[in-house]
Amino acid sequence: MNLHEFQAKQLFRQEAIPVPDGVVVTTPEAARAACGELGGSRWVVKAQVQAGGRGKAGGVRLVESADQVESEARRLLGSRLVTHQSGPDGLPVTRLLIEQPTEIARELYLSLLVDRASERVLFVASAAGGMDIETVAATTPERILKVRVHPAVGVQSYQVRRLGYGLGLETGQIKALGVLMEGLYRLFRECDASLVEINPLVVTTRGDLVALDAKVNLDDNALYRHPELETLRDASQEDAREAEARAHDLNYISLDGNIGCMVNGAGLAMATMDLVKLHGGAPANFLDVGGGTTAARVAEAFKLILSDPKVKAVLVNIFGGIVRCDLIAEGLIQAVREVHVSVPVVARLEGTNAPQGLRMLAESGLALETASSLGEAADKVVVAAGRAEGRALGEGVA
Repeated sequence: MNLHEFQAKQLFRQEAIPVPDGVVVTTPEAARAACGELGGSRWVVKAQVQAGGRGKAGGVRLVESADQVESEARRLLGSRLVTHQSGPDGLPVTRLLIEQPTEIARELYLSLLVDRASERVLFVASAAGGMDIETVAATTPERILKVRVHPAVGVQSYQVRRLGYGLGLETGQIKALGVLMEGLYRLFRECDASLVEINPLVVTTRGDLVALDAKVNLDDNALYRHPELETLRDASQEDAREAEARAHDLNYISLDGNIGCMVNGAGLAMATMDLVKLHGGAPANFLDVGGGTTAARVAEAFKLILSDPKVKAVLVNIFGGIVRCDLIAEGLIQAVREVHVSVPVVARLEGTNAPQGLRMLAESGLALETASSLGEAADKVVVAAGRAEGRALGEGVA
């Protein structure tokens, strides 16, 4: 689960991590009023969407009058901001963060994430912070600094010094960096985060360190321990199908291909998508219905896949270990009848009651093609998707 910038900064304040003064607003009138509340003669208007690249997309503006603040608020609120991370449809802007500007001397980068290879929390830093940090990482990786934190001892002073000197900070600033790193590490652990990022972490003209931006991603698997954080979820910023899947306890992620995949088990789902790619196809989604799924959940999963207009064929790959294949077949038949499926469906069932499940599909009278192996299933669904795409192109030309 991702948080908005203003929500992440609220968590930062609780850990005494310095951030600019700001006010969250939802109307142009409130944006104007925020100017008086903050004081000063200049303000930064920041669209609150959960995507990077807001500045380049016109979602962050420095303005010099309350009239301009209100004008920018009218432009942004109710719009959809399209960035390089949001997708072509953009994300809805329902809130703005009005902040006092910060006098910037330098821009740095600092983040925490889980390094699964070393089983440690990893600090990543760079003296080349700002909007193009991805380019820095890709083209000049030597400018990226890393330190791993041992969970038994936490952030160590030598690690702070290593990053501080690497970032070109002075002695007093390195001490401030240590306080900031300890706060970030505490936040990361206490909130069960998967990513905490400050980009940019700025050195002000007075020499202070300030988190000018804030990004926090939370581990969905740990949200049951944090009901207070669960309430911060903004469903409007999420893929509608992914939100619907979560409501039915399904693990779903939208992808860019045209072959819908329904599988039980994350490992099998990954292998299935790999095989589809190997046979020349492109998955439209990752969908794990779980090991103990039911016919009703299978039906909902199938409807979810078909709600994506990109899907031209569907591959169902089920291994009946915990779940019985005849229950999967029952759910498939139910879903196909309810949704009036118009795309080819290829099903491969293996394991508990697989013969019964395959017989149910064959006797259903529905256009469901079966396969005896995963390789055969992948080949059939790729061919079917190609034919469907060809027909769609032909109809478009006609």
